[in-house]
Amino acid sequence: MITKFKEIWGKTDDIILRYPMVLTTALIAAISAVVAIEIDHQDNQFLVTKLAFAGCLGISLMFGIKMLSQRIGKGLLLEILGAAFLVWFYFYLPDSEKQFTEVNGFVIFALVILSHLFVSFSGFLNKKPELNFWQFNKNLFINIFLTAVFTGVLVLGVVLAILAVDKLFDFNFNNNLYPKTILFLAILGSTFIFLIFNDKGIFQLEKDGNYPQILKFFTQFVLIPLLLIYVTILYFYAGKILINWELPRGWVSYLILIYSVVGILALLLVHPLKEESAKSWVKVFSKIFYYTLIPLLVLLFVAIFTRILEYGYTEPRYFVLLLAIWLTTVVFYFIFYKKATIKFVPISLFIFGVFALIFPYVNAFSTAKRSQKTELQQILTKNQLLEKGKINFEKAIQDSVATEVANKFQFLNERKQQAFLLNFIPKTHLSKFKKILEKERYMVNSEMRISFQNIIKSKEVNAYKSDYQGVFSNKRNYDIQNYEKLIVFSNTDIQNEEQLDDYILKTKPIKDAYIFSGYIIDLESPTKVTQSYDLTPFLKKQLEKDNADQLITPIEEISTEFDLHQYHFKVYFSEIINDKDNKKDNISLRDMIILVKKK
Repeated sequence: MITKFKEIWGKTDDIILRYPMVLTTALIAAISAVVAIEIDHQDNQFLVTKLAFAGCLGISLMFGIKMLSQRIGKGLLLEILGAAFLVWFYFYLPDSEKQFTEVNGFVIFALVILSHLFVSFSGFLNKKPELNFWQFNKNLFINIFLTAVFTGVLVLGVVLAILAVDKLFDFNFNNNLYPKTILFLAILGSTFIFLIFNDKGIFQLEKDGNYPQILKFFTQFVLIPLLLIYVTILYFYAGKILINWELPRGWVSYLILIYSVVGILALLLVHPLKEESAKSWVKVFSKIFYYTLIPLLVLLFVAIFTRILEYGYTEPRYFVLLLAIWLTTVVFYFIFYKKATIKFVPISLFIFGVFALIFPYVNAFSTAKRSQKTELQQILTKNQLLEKGKINFEKAIQDSVATEVANKFQFLNERKQQAFLLNFIPKTHLSKFKKILEKERYMVNSEMRISFQNIIKSKEVNAYKSDYQGVFSNKRNYDIQNYEKLIVFSNTDIQNEEQLDDYILKTKPIKDAYIFSGYIIDLESPTKVTQSYDLTPFLKKQLEKDNADQLITPIEEISTEFDLHQYHFKVYFSEIINDKDNKKDNISLRDMIILVKKK
């Protein structure tokens, strides 16, 4: 036992010395995640969350840099460049959660994908044998799977141990201990386990080894047969389109992309077997796969441009189009280039991804902004909503058009195009919209809709309204005088908790599966005595103010007051919707603002 412990400790020492930057970023991410839970709902929480994002991104980035430096040297210089990039990424992210938009989410997602692609080829930019490249990525794939299994067991074991101690010895641990433990072990623990599996790095990972039988079985008998069935379904759908002479449905593009990407992954997995004795359908699939993609790529481009020509570019449509262009490049590369190498797949995708993020003028974000600006101008002009360049909010407008204009305003405002949008706002509404666009971006869509004074409902909306009620508060300023604390819960579909001195405040939806019939507010005392207030009767009474002639009815204020234990509460709501499901109430809320003071 002592010998084994020494052996593990010795390897631990090697891992720390070999991968200091990888472990440092993992430690920063793990500690930041724990601290973010500890200071939940505080103003500086997002600053720590940003650090966790940067640390998590740094794990894969620094591992890729280590693989590159093991091949070419210059480790210190490369790590300094990597650290500088992570510092830039931290300051790129906004300082508060309210400023965080879906654009930031797209950037984070893209950088995570790019950092993992970088790991796959960073050590093989030279002319190393293709088999070494395959062995490296195969071993990485296996080690990632093993890391997931080991980490899962570790996290489950530690959490159950904490739970046992808590329940058996009445320690009454804070509930936050569990998510803190899970995140810390999931980030730092998984990183350390992964590095132990990879031990000496690229020189160990690229060594030739036996093809794993379980991987061979999975690819030959599960993955490729499923893909053959899948492509058959897609071809039948393409035939249906030709027979009926109709445009493809938008979501077919995602199905084709899934088939293409998974198919390429399957080919990469069986790459060493293509010259060996393998099942006949594996050989057939390897030879015909890229040819099967050609008709599907035509269908893919038709589906993509159907949406783009109708609604313009958004970042998701841009990325889907870029993936389609990349797939076309890969297909023709492997069909026509006799010395094709599998390294082309991750390297080309990485180049396309970098292009989408940073290439001037035609990157995803610039393209989406220009396109949606044009779309907004065309909608306003086509529906004759402009008078001297300003929107006439008193003019009759179809509800579908009002929704479209509101969506465009929301989209462009999240991309910091306030100056462009304010050019369309008349003086009578200018001060209100300037404040909303700059400080209350979540209200842009609703405010835009209710500003139109004469919305004509379509027949579909009239039918829909029979099972739909909605009220919206025009109130923007809340009187917090004499109150001691303000709490905001934006996501009311889940149970929210907030510490209130020694008490715990909880908001709980009353739900059955996905149906929300009401909401309750609980206040639990230090002695575990809970007092509750049922918001449901109040919410239903407010919904009775719904005007059948409007999709959502504006009212001055939605608020209620009540007492629990030693505290007095005043709760404001921005919006209440009852979208009935089979005549059953299905109530949703937006922005629950709670003011608290002691009685």
